[in-house]
Amino acid sequence: MILSIVLVIVAFVIILIGAELFTNAIEWLGAHLHLGTGAVGSVLAAVGTALPESVIPIIAFISGGTASHEIGTGAVLGAPFMLSTLTMVVTGVAALAYLHRRETPWIHIQYEIVSRDLLFFFMVYIGAIASSFLNVPALRYTVAGALILLYGVYVWLTVKRSSASAENEDLAALRFAPKQQKPDPLRIIAQLVIALAAIVGGSNLLVNEIENVAAAIGISAFVISVIIIPIATELPEKFNSVLWIGQKKDTLAIGNITGAMVYQSSLLPAIGIFLSPWRLDASALASAVCALASSAFIAIMLILTKRMHAAALAGIGAIFYAGYLIYLFGFSLAG
Repeated sequence: MILSIVLVIVAFVIILIGAELFTNAIEWLGAHLHLGTGAVGSVLAAVGTALPESVIPIIAFISGGTASHEIGTGAVLGAPFMLSTLTMVVTGVAALAYLHRRETPWIHIQYEIVSRDLLFFFMVYIGAIASSFLNVPALRYTVAGALILLYGVYVWLTVKRSSASAENEDLAALRFAPKQQKPDPLRIIAQLVIALAAIVGGSNLLVNEIENVAAAIGISAFVISVIIIPIATELPEKFNSVLWIGQKKDTLAIGNITGAMVYQSSLLPAIGIFLSPWRLDASALASAVCALASSAFIAIMLILTKRMHAAALAGIGAIFYAGYLIYLFGFSLAG
């Protein structure tokens, strides 16, 4: 038990170091590829840091069995739920914590980029949830194919319409080449690979040890799959966004989250549809409703103001995260 707690802390540090190396390398990669902040934040960073939470449900679905499918489904649904609630809380709190540096509680983003992310999120996630009510496998598979296609369209639009901005200027020196103003592409790739290895390895260690701690104190597998595992695997997104918020790179920070929401609400549910019965019970549907509701309130704020207020962002996420926890534990006790 004590060893597991120590390893959780070690894994936490590994992920933090990996996330810092990753944000630094991904910005330089985007600069070398002449990509704007939209493509860097919503595609490169979002997909790269989503690797840990992508592996877990795939392994669970392939393992087979009812329990494994439940864990896989919980991990798939837990990811967008965490991103649209708890991750927004962390990002909003980080903006407030950096208020002395930022000088404003408002988070200024490129409206077109974030609004497009949220629009695609609503389309793919509603489709993924609706497919669980289809009793004909061929129809579910068709929806899964559509989710993959929509994600492809999303990536194409993001890269095509992404333009350079001030957030891509004045980059911090590459950690693996601190004395080079224009680092060698091989050094960028090397740092990126090592950073991703640290993120994936640290996340896997963190998940394993959290499972050990949860088993020792008697927490159910369902709670682990929906709440605990996503908290562990979403840490890269949280850390990257906190780092970028502190650097006043708001579009990168928010785009990293909303881009991951699109990815994890399209490709991962598609995998779940192909590899499992994809039947969602009341608690699973409740997590989806909370994710959609939290995102809807954030989208309304964005439409009305074309920016985000840090306190409102944190408050909206906190309300729906806490509300689902109350429901989940009430549901578990009732069951």
